[in-house]
Amino acid sequence: MIDELPLRTWLAVAVALATAGVVYLLSGSGQAALATLAGGAALLAIVATMDEPDAPAPEAPAATPPDEGGGVLEGVADPVLVVRHGRVADANAAARTLLGAHVVGEDARVAIRHPGAAEHLADAATGRPGAIELVGLGGLEGRWLMRAAAIGPATSVVQLSDRTAEHAAERMRVDFVANASHELRTPLASILGYVETLQDAAGEEPALRNRFLGIVFDEARRMERLVEDLMSLSRIEADKFRLPSTRVDLAASAREVCATLATTHGDRGRDIVLDVAADVPEVTGDAAQLSQLLHNLVGNAMKYGRAGTPVRVSLTPREGLACLVVADQGDGIAADHLPRLTERFYRVDAGRSRSLGGTGLGLAIVKHIVERHRGRLDIASEPGVGTRVTVALPAAAAPAVIKA
Repeated sequence: MIDELPLRTWLAVAVALATAGVVYLLSGSGQAALATLAGGAALLAIVATMDEPDAPAPEAPAATPPDEGGGVLEGVADPVLVVRHGRVADANAAARTLLGAHVVGEDARVAIRHPGAAEHLADAATGRPGAIELVGLGGLEGRWLMRAAAIGPATSVVQLSDRTAEHAAERMRVDFVANASHELRTPLASILGYVETLQDAAGEEPALRNRFLGIVFDEARRMERLVEDLMSLSRIEADKFRLPSTRVDLAASAREVCATLATTHGDRGRDIVLDVAADVPEVTGDAAQLSQLLHNLVGNAMKYGRAGTPVRVSLTPREGLACLVVADQGDGIAADHLPRLTERFYRVDAGRSRSLGGTGLGLAIVKHIVERHRGRLDIASEPGVGTRVTVALPAAAAPAVIKA
C-alpha cells in the first residue's frame, strides 16, 4: 500500500519533517517543532487529496487522406478518371463501365486505349488544358470528347463525354441535305434540258413539243411531291414531342383514303380490298397525319405489288390497340434491307422507285407519324411473295360519363 503512494506525497512528508527539525534546532522548543509538524501533516492531507495530473492524451491516429474522388466522382454521370504519375489512381463507375473494371492502377495510356489520348494527357500534365475527340472508343461508331486538366503535382483529372449520338445526328443532317439536294437537282436538270431543247428547233414540231412538255410536267410534279414530303417530314418532326389530343375514327379515315385511291388510280385502284372490323376503337391522334400514313402505305402497296393482285387493307381491334395491316403481292424485299426501309431517301431499287414516282420519304414519314402517336410499326417481307406492313396505335380512352 505504501509503495502505491505517489512521489509528491513522499516529498511532502520529507519537507514537513525537515521543517519541524529546523524549527526545533533553531528555537529549542519542542512545542514549536510539534506545531510545525502539525502544519506539515495538514499540508500532507491536502496533497494526498489532490488528483494526479492527467496523463497526456495519446495522439490521435493521423486521418486517412481522402481518396481522389470518392463519392464526388461517383456523382458524375460522365466517365471520370484521376491520373497520378501516369497511372489511373481512381475511376468512377461510368469510367469502369466504358473502359473496364481493371483500369484502376493501369497506365493511363493503356487504360484509355486510344493513340490520341497519350499526347493529350502529356499536354494536361504540363498545364495545357484542352479537349480532343476520340473516334472508335467503346465501339467502332463511338465518339468521345476527352478533357484533361492538372489538379496537382503529377496529377490530372480526365473527363470523357459521349458525343456518339450528336455525331450521328449531325451526319444524318448532312446526308439529308445532300440527298434532298440530289433529288431536287435531278428533275430540275431534266426540266432545264428539255426547256432549252424546246427553245430551239424542237419547239416547231407539235408532236415532239408535246412529248417534251409532258416530260417537263412530270418532272415538275416529281419536284412538287418531293417538296411536299420534305415539308410534311419537317412538320411531323417539329410536333413529335407534342401528343395529339383529338379523337380520330381510324375506320372512317381508312374507308375515305381507299375510296379516293380506288377512283384516282385506274385499274390498280380496283385491286384494293378493304376489311374493317365492326368494333375498331377510335384513336387519339392527328387526323391529317393519320390520313397521310394511310395514303403512303396503301399507295406503296399499289406501286410495288404486281398489277392485278389484291392490295389488302385490314383494320382490327387488339388488346387496347387499333391495328392496321397493309399487304401486297409483289417482288418482296430481302431481309438485309428491312432495317433501313424507314431511313430518309433509302431505296431498295432507286431506279424503279423513281420511275414509279417515289420520293424515298414515304416510309420515313410513316415512321415519324407512328412514333408521334406512340404506336408500333412492323415491316415483314418475303422475296417473291410480297410485303406486309403493320401499324398498331393505342386506342383512345373511353369518354368520361357525366352523371346528372
